[in-house]
Amino acid sequence: MSIFRQVLGNEFNRLHPMLQKRYDLSAGATFRASGVMKEIGGGSKWLYPILKAGVRWKLLYPERGVNIPFTIINTAFVGDKGESQVHWERIFQFGKTVRYFNALMSYDAKRLVIRDYLGEPHLLYADLDFQVATDGRLTITSLGQRLVLGKFEIPLPRIFQGLATVTERFDDERGLYHIHVEVRNPLIGIVFCYDGEFSADVDV
Repeated sequence: MSIFRQVLGNEFNRLHPMLQKRYDLSAGATFRASGVMKEIGGGSKWLYPILKAGVRWKLLYPERGVNIPFTIINTAFVGDKGESQVHWERIFQFGKTVRYFNALMSYDAKRLVIRDYLGEPHLLYADLDFQVATDGRLTITSLGQRLVLGKFEIPLPRIFQGLATVTERFDDERGLYHIHVEVRNPLIGIVFCYDGEFSADVDV
C-alpha cells in the first residue's frame, strides 16, 4: 500500500481523484511529470553561500527565475530493510544549468507521519504532516527537523529550521496539477519558494 494512503487513512479518499492517482504509489510504481515553474524565488543575498553549498547534496541551489522547466519523478520501492519508500527527484532546468531538490520518504506508523530525508546524501530530516482540504487539495507541512551527519542526527533549534508548506491541487479546467512550495525560517522569513504547474508524462 502507498505510504501516502497509510498516513492519510480514510482521508485519502477525499483527495481530488487525480491527486489520489498521483499519490497511490505502491512498490514498483513511478509517477513522472513535467511542467513549468512560473517563479522560483526567495532568499536574501547573504544566503547565497548556503544555497550554493546545497547543490552538492542535490537539496538547495542559488538560481532564481521565472518560467523554469522542471521534471518530477516519484519512484516507489521496498528498501533494504523491507520498508516501503518513495524517492522524490525534482529537476529544474536553468538554461544549461541543472539543479535538483531530492528526498526519500517513508511512513512512521507509530507517530503517523511521513519521514522525509532531504538531499543526496541525506543532509536534513523532517517529519511531514499531510492534510486534505474540503476542495480535495493536499497540504504538506514540515514539523521538527534534524541535521543528518552520517549515522548521527542532531535536532535543530527552531530558529535554524526551514519549515516547508506545500500545497498541491488539480485544475480540472486546464487539466494540470498546480504546486506551491514555501520554506520559511522564523528569523529571516522566506528562504525558498516556487509556484508552478505540471502534467503527467503518461496517464496515471
